[in-house]
Order: sequence, then C-alpha cells, then structure tokens
Amino acid sequence: MTSLGMPTVPPQQSRDLGSGVSYAFNGQHFDVPADVDIETIANTLTAPLSTIVQVTKRCDFDCSFCSEIVQMPDPTLNQLDTVRQNLAGVARVFLSGGEPLMRKDFSEVVDIFHGHHIVAVPTNATHALDHARNIAGKISYANVGFEGPRAAFKRVRGDYDKTMAGVRVLQEAGIPLALSAVVYRSTLSVLSYTVQIADVLDATKVKFILPLRKGNALNLADHEFITTEEAEATFARLKEQRAEMQWSPALRLTAWTPENEGHMIVIEPNGVARAWPVYDAPDLWENLGNVREEPISEIWKRYRFKKNHVSKYVGRSIHAVAQGV
Repeated sequence: MTSLGMPTVPPQQSRDLGSGVSYAFNGQHFDVPADVDIETIANTLTAPLSTIVQVTKRCDFDCSFCSEIVQMPDPTLNQLDTVRQNLAGVARVFLSGGEPLMRKDFSEVVDIFHGHHIVAVPTNATHALDHARNIAGKISYANVGFEGPRAAFKRVRGDYDKTMAGVRVLQEAGIPLALSAVVYRSTLSVLSYTVQIADVLDATKVKFILPLRKGNALNLADHEFITTEEAEATFARLKEQRAEMQWSPALRLTAWTPENEGHMIVIEPNGVARAWPVYDAPDLWENLGNVREEPISEIWKRYRFKKNHVSKYVGRSIHAVAQGV
C-alpha cells in the first residue's frame, strides 16, 4: 500500500509490439522467438523498433571517442513535438545528445515522448540532480556511459566522481540503470571491473562498444582499435568470468561487422534522420530524410538496412548473455 492507502500498480514487464516482437522492460531489450525469421519481421514492420533522437549536441565532457563534435542549435519543444508525431509506430526512443540532461527543460522533453514510446536516456549522469525526480517513472532506464575504474574513466571519458554522484541520484529516484563502455585496447584489462561495478549498482546490463573513426576518435592511436576477432575473444573471457563471479547484469558486445552496418537511425537536432554507421559514407552517415517534414514510416520504406536494424535490436547480430544467466 502507498502512503495514500492506494494499492501500488506493478510495473509493466513486457509489451507485445506485433510482428512477433515484444519488449522486455526488466531486461531492456527486444525479444523474438528463436524460430522467427528476421527478414520476415523486417519486411513486416512499418517503422523502426528503436530510434535515437538527439535533443542537443552540447556536452560537458569531451570523450576521446566522441563522434558528435559538430554543434548545432537545440530543437525547440514544438519542433520535438513534431518529431514525436512523425515517429508514430516507433517502439522505443532514446533521448540522446550530446548530453541530454544539459537541457534545462529536459523533463518537458521527456513529457513529450512519454506515453507514446518506450523512452530511454543515454547520459553521463552529471546533471541527474536537475531532472531525476521529474523523469522517474517516465523513462524505461538511463544508460550511463562508464568505462570502469576511476583512472580509465578519467582518461577515456571525463569526471568519474561527477558521474558516480549522478548515478547515485538516479538510483535514489528509482530509475533503472544500464552501463555502456567504449572498448580500447588499453582498457581491455579493466572490463571485468566495469561489470563488477555494474553488478554493485544493480545495473541490468553492460554494453561494450568498439569506437569508430569519426570526430575525436580520429585522434586515437591505431593500436587502440581492436579487431572483431579480439573483441569476440574478450567477450568470451568476460562471459566465463561472469559465470565464475556470478555477476547479474546482462552483457552485450557490438562489433562493426557487415551485419551491423547502418543498423541505427539517428535523428539530429535539425530533424535530419541518418543511418549509422555506414562504413563507406562520409562521416559514416547516410541521409534518410527529415522527421520534421515527413513521417518515419516513409523514411523506413527507403531505409536499406532494415534486416540489420532488426537483427541488432533483437540480439541476433551481437554477442549477448542474458541478465542473471
């Protein structure tokens, strides 16, 4: 019972999205039966499973891997509402950046999308105190960028202590957490610590991502980029350690293989939708249209990476271990 004497409503555990796809809120992932053909799903869908909406390009960190270094004005709330209307049919929307919580009106941004989409927020958590209470219960989870122990975090991303303080604020507000870490050759030795930290924080998953040669990452030394084979071997070791240590968070690894090319649809602050990453395209972007001007269903029709999109988001083209397994 709540303090008002009203029964609490159990949180929604899953949502049937049609076309054989469901969304598991407790694991923050899309599900399909093992015998369902991905290409059939891709051809049945009329909109993406997930899109990334950049509500700002501004950020208070200067991550050494960051691809989003070209600035542009923030969209207004009215412009974002137009984007939201034109994203009808999209299951999940990441309200991203830059650092999205730098917007003073971020809780109003969440209100625009909440109720129409499953909402998730990638963040460095440094501005969590400004918004956590107002967005709790409205977002499915916060995905916090986190490269492990303090020394590695500071070298790769920024201020460990500011992020950790923000993580505690998100936890206190009851916002579910996931962590994501960009993997360099020089950080391979700390990946197990990242999973341990995630376990202590009760994060549902840890996503490991390889950097791409764009933006700040153009300044990275060549030896920092590991091969797909090295990434797979690293994930296999982490999987063994996870079983040995009985860590709870799910593990995910995205490598940049042909099966993952162009799988993300990113909507920039000006409304331009792009497929990302497209390996032979300038800046790894492929223009798709503008979501302020036309519905995503029309953009989806001409999007050429439908199968890759679905495969990635239902876990067929990435390395994955489920939560608690």
